[in-house]
Amino acid sequence: QVQLVESGGGLVQPGGSLRLSCTASGFTLDSYAIGWFRQAPGKEREEVSCISSSDGWIYYEDSVKGRFTISRDNAKNTVYLQMNRLKPEDTAVYYCASALNRPPLCGYLEVWGQGTLVTVSS
Repeated sequence: QVQLVESGGGLVQPGGSLRLSCTASGFTLDSYAIGWFRQAPGKEREEVSCISSSDGWIYYEDSVKGRFTISRDNAKNTVYLQMNRLKPEDTAVYYCASALNRPPLCGYLEVWGQGTLVTVSS
């Protein structure tokens, strides 16, 4: 069965850090771009970050630049999202998705994970 599974969400205080993981089963990630998306209550889903398969292209949404870092470990079939200096407005369900590795980056989405909840609150 082809699927992506996110993990690492939870409750964190403002200014704290979390690392999300996106692990694939049933297929290998190394030929796909992988994106992280989030959806806050009452808001539309937005793209947070995307990483190409092997040529180093990375995208960050403006509000997370300098705070979030996307990376991939193809040997572990996993993509990570390191989130530092978290803010209450980062609270959302975070999803990862695989995408065809061609422009536009993360423009052709295929498999989605089920999501993991990140809550930033004191």
